[in-house]
Amino acid sequence: MFILNHLWIILALPLAGFAISLLAGRHWPHKYVNFSSVTAVVLAFLAFCELAREFVHLAPQQPWIQSYFTWMTAGNFRVDFALQVDQLTMVMLGVVTLVGMLIHIYSTGYMAHEEGYYRFFAEMNLFMFFMLTLVMAANLVLMFVGWEGVGLCSYLLISFFFQKKSAADAGKKAFITTRIGDFGFTLGILLAFWTFHAVDFKTIFAQAANMPVEGMHSWGVLTSICLLLFAGAVGKSAQLPLYVWLPDAMEGPTPVSALIHAATMVTAGVYMVSRMHVLFSRAPAAMLAVAIVGAITAFYSATIGLAQTDIKKVLAYSTVSQLGYMFLGCGVGAYAAGIFHLMTHAFFKGLLFLAAGSVIHAMGGEQDMRNMGGLWKKIPWTYATMLIATLAISGAPLFAGFFSKDEILFEAYAGPNANHVLYGFGIAGALLTACYMFRLIFLTFHGKPRYDEHHVHAHESPKTMLVPLVILAILSIFGGWVALPPYWGGVNYFDSFLGPAFQTSSELAAKLNPSWVEPAHSLELQMTGIAVAVALIGFLIAWYVYILKPELPKKIAQGFRPIHQLLLQKYYVDELYEAVIVGPCVWLSRNVLWKIIDVGLIDGTVNGLAFLSRGVGGGLRHIQGGNTRSYAAWVVAGAVAVTIFFVWMVR
Repeated sequence: MFILNHLWIILALPLAGFAISLLAGRHWPHKYVNFSSVTAVVLAFLAFCELAREFVHLAPQQPWIQSYFTWMTAGNFRVDFALQVDQLTMVMLGVVTLVGMLIHIYSTGYMAHEEGYYRFFAEMNLFMFFMLTLVMAANLVLMFVGWEGVGLCSYLLISFFFQKKSAADAGKKAFITTRIGDFGFTLGILLAFWTFHAVDFKTIFAQAANMPVEGMHSWGVLTSICLLLFAGAVGKSAQLPLYVWLPDAMEGPTPVSALIHAATMVTAGVYMVSRMHVLFSRAPAAMLAVAIVGAITAFYSATIGLAQTDIKKVLAYSTVSQLGYMFLGCGVGAYAAGIFHLMTHAFFKGLLFLAAGSVIHAMGGEQDMRNMGGLWKKIPWTYATMLIATLAISGAPLFAGFFSKDEILFEAYAGPNANHVLYGFGIAGALLTACYMFRLIFLTFHGKPRYDEHHVHAHESPKTMLVPLVILAILSIFGGWVALPPYWGGVNYFDSFLGPAFQTSSELAAKLNPSWVEPAHSLELQMTGIAVAVALIGFLIAWYVYILKPELPKKIAQGFRPIHQLLLQKYYVDELYEAVIVGPCVWLSRNVLWKIIDVGLIDGTVNGLAFLSRGVGGGLRHIQGGNTRSYAAWVVAGAVAVTIFFVWMVR
């Protein structure tokens, strides 16, 4: 049980890759940077594979915890540097290390001609270290270190092209926006310590398991903790109203978009809510808030994706929408379904971003889909893999996204915490997803070329970029087969594997809903039929509008100009935030904090004291003029003053 007893190895490998690349990479050719950085992530994945073998062989029913040293102590506050592994951790480790490894390999081709090559891979390795820390942490404080670390790396990688103003602004926007949510997350950790007198998960969950379930209309401390923690998830996982940073984050290199803003970091909020399921299951109001935010975000972001023309922006809003589905699953108590969609989403959304990067590479940097078209003949491998990912995200039968999204929608409709209104948002979002994703496929790869073929020589990407695409395409097809529905005669191995991790919440849901009866397979089959039909309708709409009637989009845009502009301008939310929040904050900072407090009060006080000291010193310096008669006069004056003082005192 080597890795189980030395969990730190999985963290140490990418950290070592970061240190080597940062310290020596500046003077190395690319192949040496590749060896140090990519090898570190490959070894981390191999270490995970060995850990998986040991974990399955041991089959622990409780989390396997390794505490290495006491990190902080203050009174009764104690934090250990402790790592843990359970079924939930294993799923997340597999996703992070596998997808991270593939994207690192892809990046060796995509970033080959960019400046700062060593810096890019150093920051990618550092991100892997913090993400693995977040996933493996055995307490809230260490999780928070990983949480903030991935936020830092996100800022660095979004701003990778820092000489480009839009990239620098996007990095700052992401960093500041997520800090808003992290403020709530910090308060949630403090309130959890105040309540449980501990920050490690084992102690918190043991105490929470003995606490009563809080009422929907009578909030207690558990609801408050969960809502504060969820605020952090809203920021990190780009949910309403803090989603605005993610589309702008597409200013970073495409591999960054694939790794951080599709497959791993943005799912940290979903993982955190699932990890804290013992608390959330006892706070129905908090669970409802999670479900509402997720369902509305899923639909809202999908509507924006219908009108975007930048290929990466479409995928960005798609990511926000799919994250909403994950939160919907967690909010209705289907934590395993939410994590299942997290895993399949990592496969097909990582593939979509990498394929988009291949398209951009082929087009010489062009990202506007209106300037593409007819590319399927030029880049057939990219087209085939991107089509597979599109089928997966649209919920086409047998593809990975079909199984995971269908499970979430079914739980929202017929689960113990079902909510038909939220199910309606989810099914509407599914229709829009199929519509805007096939719109992307048709505009990019089909129709006549809308670019100058004499100046743009579209070409297929190198093998270092195509191999990860093919592997992710295979996973996008077969990755969902680990959870075949019972009505197909299959076994949901994924739910069975995660069962011990969510057993407490499952038992509690059964107690709280004694009248709930598991629905018949026939109902599940009907709901699956509805989901497939909706996805098919979305595909047919896109096919009719962009293939059969290619002149129709312009007519629709002109005929419904106000609605089209509303979607194209993303509901003017950025402008609203600028007017209501950013503008007043800048005005307050400039006119009050800077001009009045900083310049007027602080600088004025310091400068005034300096001016006074200078004036007094300037007057006193005349005493020291070097004139003997002047000195004698001052001595006499001093003597007279002293004499008068003593005479007055005697009287």
